[in-house]
Amino acid sequence: MDSSSLSSIESLVHEIKKDLFSNQDNFNTFLTKTSAYDIAWTLAMIPFNNQEKEDNGPMFDSCLNWILNNQNEQGFWGESNGENLIPTIYSLPITLACMVALKKWNVGERHIIKGLKFIHANMYTLLKENSQCFPCWFTIVFPSILQLAKAQGLEIIIVNGSNKLLSDVIMKKKALLESEKLNDNIVNEEDGSLFQSPSSTAQAFMSSGNKKCLEYLMSIVQKCPNGVPSRFPVDEELKMLCVVDNIQRMGLAKHFEKEIEQILEQVYNNYQINKLKNNNEYLLSSSEEKISDDYLPEKLLKDSLAFRLLRLQGYKINQGCFCWFLQQPQIRDKIEKNKEHFTYVMYNVYRATDLMFNGESQIEEARFFARNFLVNNNDNLSLFPALQKVIEHELNVPWFARLEHLDHRSWIELNQSIPLSIGKSSFYWLAYLQNEKLMQLAVQNYEYRQSIYRKELEDLKRWSKEKGLVDIGFGREKTTYSYFASAASSSSFLPYESFLRLIVAKCSIVITVADDFYDEEASLSELHILSEAIQRWDAKNLDGPSKIIFEALDDLVCDVAKMYHLQHKIDITPQLRHMWKETFGSWMMESLWSRTSNLPSRDKYLQVGMISIGAHILVLHAASLGCSILPNQMFGPINGQYENITKLLMTTTRLLNDIQSYQKEREFGKMNYTLLHFNENPRGQIEDSVDFVKVILGDKKKEFLENVLMDGFNDMPRIMKLLHLSCLNVFHMFFNSCNLFDTKSAILEDIMRAIYIPLGQNEQTQIMPLQQKKIKKKIEIVKVNACVNHVKNMKQEVGIGISFVKRQNPKNYNSFGWSTKEFSSYNLRLCFM
Repeated sequence: MDSSSLSSIESLVHEIKKDLFSNQDNFNTFLTKTSAYDIAWTLAMIPFNNQEKEDNGPMFDSCLNWILNNQNEQGFWGESNGENLIPTIYSLPITLACMVALKKWNVGERHIIKGLKFIHANMYTLLKENSQCFPCWFTIVFPSILQLAKAQGLEIIIVNGSNKLLSDVIMKKKALLESEKLNDNIVNEEDGSLFQSPSSTAQAFMSSGNKKCLEYLMSIVQKCPNGVPSRFPVDEELKMLCVVDNIQRMGLAKHFEKEIEQILEQVYNNYQINKLKNNNEYLLSSSEEKISDDYLPEKLLKDSLAFRLLRLQGYKINQGCFCWFLQQPQIRDKIEKNKEHFTYVMYNVYRATDLMFNGESQIEEARFFARNFLVNNNDNLSLFPALQKVIEHELNVPWFARLEHLDHRSWIELNQSIPLSIGKSSFYWLAYLQNEKLMQLAVQNYEYRQSIYRKELEDLKRWSKEKGLVDIGFGREKTTYSYFASAASSSSFLPYESFLRLIVAKCSIVITVADDFYDEEASLSELHILSEAIQRWDAKNLDGPSKIIFEALDDLVCDVAKMYHLQHKIDITPQLRHMWKETFGSWMMESLWSRTSNLPSRDKYLQVGMISIGAHILVLHAASLGCSILPNQMFGPINGQYENITKLLMTTTRLLNDIQSYQKEREFGKMNYTLLHFNENPRGQIEDSVDFVKVILGDKKKEFLENVLMDGFNDMPRIMKLLHLSCLNVFHMFFNSCNLFDTKSAILEDIMRAIYIPLGQNEQTQIMPLQQKKIKKKIEIVKVNACVNHVKNMKQEVGIGISFVKRQNPKNYNSFGWSTKEFSSYNLRLCFM
């Protein structure tokens, strides 16, 4: 690998640790997102000593200079949507405020002229586009700032059609003030601020001369020298949690493990202290006083982020940490009536509910509430396309069904192109950390991983070719796709250089070829010969495909056993062989059931099917090399049992397959858990059987997740448990109906984005060499473990492990690169890793 790239990454990590975690002032500077409105409408307009004299200048001249230096080329100040700098409706009051400040001090005449041109050219269009749903903050401030601008002498021309729209804004403002019972009473907080808002506090100071307000304003200018934010201070723990969340979503967590652990330990200890203060219950705060409406979004955002991050890290955190709002009808009502303020909060509440264990009914209720909120409100987020996109992704693609490497890319690209800022009145800018070094590190880290993945994939292709698996003459070409799934599902916890990815991919390839052989290629006699050879582990009397499969398998087992022996001086060859003997035996049993039409009981079927799916092979072979010495029972010793976490993985992956595959398997007389339940209940509908299996699957996944995240269920090292989770992610992704790849373009798209295409490059250059079409020997009906059903083999159409029923045009993708149109699962089949 390129040593200079690694050196650059290590240098950036060191600089960011120094900038971000060395002291609190650096932390605040790192996080600050400048608010043009707060700078202009208030700080830049406060005269020296708060006295209006002709020779007086601004008290905070740095703020006035900021306005002069930060006007957009199109003439507006403030936020825009996307790389094309499209102004939002918020740009109207922000631009007026900046021009008022310039006019007050008789500077920036050129800026004012440019700003007026923007206002005159865009006011009607922006008002018209948003007339069905004016944002609350805009509704309150725009009429006032427009009046002030006119009073200051700015010639604002109201073009035809704008008068009616302005009247609508004023009417909505009146209704808002009446419904919220807002007034002009000034209540100073302990820190001297008014609602932690620089603009509100500055106006209060100009009206009252309150010294505490001035101290607050001077403090914020000193602590945020690069620009004043819209809200300050923000809860320190909330800021730290947002930093951790952002680092993880960029795929950088492994570089900051110590810092993340320190932050989360501090947050957890504080939650435990508050819990004890409140009689072992999670309340709104450490006291019994009702939390202010103004701080409610911040509190709920903090608690939902804390729950998710702490639970992912293995902390025992109660569901009441963030579900407290469910028990407060007035709070639920407030959330539903203030969608603009709570949309990002509910997005994070919904994310927190991904980590639900069995028996956590409050989390289930919170998930239902948050999902309904987001579904009903997402169409109204046209002003905030970045937030709209991440919400669509969250709702359409289950957390269990995502490959983290691709999620990291999508989060980086989204942050590069569209800031997740939602206007002056909110604190949502915390989601988007505008730091060039952090973004630079994320890009370099991702592309360095890509360079490693490309090299490893070439090594894997050579191995497949040398072992004869590529040219075996049947089934799928599976090498690229097997490696893609292995690498893309483990990027957050495996180091750059890790042979575990190759071990998983090799196991996947052997499983796929062997399963194809048992399911579609060989006669019953040939299967008996291969199965007997596997049981005695001897290639005698084998030839053709049987010999190729055995020799590739033996080579793989020998390699894994040798590496383990080098690390621990222990021979695990018997344990590895036992797993494969079990698996080949399960394929033989399923072939006999299928060809003799014998129906097993559901229990017997599941006992065999959870082995034949092959998930345990993948995780246990890799885990043996990625962990310290493992107890024998983790390998499933002869005549023994696998660990519960492994059995849960095996069961859930089998049930995932059987929910998707029952239609085609019924056509071809194959066994399936869903169909067996239906046969036992002939008076019911097949949908009832599907629902029955889904209930079992849901409970098993919750139990599995608790086994992965929490200590006390097993003695497995954390990396081994994460391998289990990544394996389920891959299976779930393949079987998730809105994520299935139904075209060659769809699967190539994600492989290219994961391994080949650099960040910021959208065009699909032909990096992967096209394979020559092979002459098709015969039409074969196929089925694969962890694959989706039976189709006619058309492998010559693709060459990376997929076969299709028919050609289709590429489907639309959402912003995270996933296909969003549902389609019938049996239109294709994919190898699972």
